[in-house]
Order: sequence, then C-alpha cells, then structure tokens
Amino acid sequence: MLTAGELAGLVVAIFWVILVCFMVVVLVRLARLLTETRKSLAELSDRVAPLLDDMSRTVSEANRRLVAAEEITENMRDVSGNMVKITGVASTLLAGPVLKISAFRDGVRLALARRGVRRAPARRVARGGPRTGDRISERHAAERAVERRVTGRARG
Repeated sequence: MLTAGELAGLVVAIFWVILVCFMVVVLVRLARLLTETRKSLAELSDRVAPLLDDMSRTVSEANRRLVAAEEITENMRDVSGNMVKITGVASTLLAGPVLKISAFRDGVRLALARRGVRRAPARRVARGGPRTGDRISERHAAERAVERRVTGRARG
C-alpha cells in the first residue's frame, strides 16, 4: 500500500500531467491561430496594394471632376450676376415710362370722371331734379367717390 507522502506525490504528478496536456492543447491551437493570421495578413497585403491603386485613381478622377464642377459653378455665378445687371437696367428703362404712362392714364381717367360727374347733375336739374342744396352735396359726394376709386383710396 502507498503511504500518505507517496499518495500526495502521485496526485501532484497526475495534476502536472493534466496541466501539461492542457498547455499542449492550448499551444497547438495558438500555433494554428498564428499560422492562419499570417496567411490572412499575406492575402490582405496582396489585396490592399491594388485597392490602394484603385482608390488613388478614384480620388484623382474625383478631383478632376470637382475642378470641372467648380468652373461650371463660377460660370453660373457670372451668368447670374450678369442677369441681375440686365434685370436692373431693364427695370430702370421700363419702369419709368410704364409708371409715367400709368399715371397719365389715371389722370385722364380722373379728369374724364370729374367732367362726367359735373354734367350729370346739370341734366337732372334741367329735367326738374332735386333741389339746389341737394344737387351740390350729391355732386361733391360723387366726385369724391370717383376720386377715391381712381386713386385706390376707396374705403371698403
């Protein structure tokens, strides 16, 4: 039979054997992992070089197109500036005469309206219309109404 010291030595030896087996398994797996990692890095470096070349070409092409787009944008800015100037000149040339014609037309309309209002009560009087006091106040009210309508100051 085994003594206590021998039994303890046997347990420690079995423990060490199990530990060594476990460490061997771990080291084998670690070696496989490192091998796969080395292979993956080699493949990646083989693929990265062409990818970087493609990216360099793509960036160059994008820069070339950005320069073209910048030229187009600058031309559009010049065109819009010229359009603003043309619009200003056209507005200056056309707005003055149009306003004068409009003012003249309104003045003529107002003058014709006043002449027409003054004649209307005179006809009523000739036909036996309302009394003199009423005739003056009606004419005055009619003139003011026409004037307000023509000048756009009518009260609604």
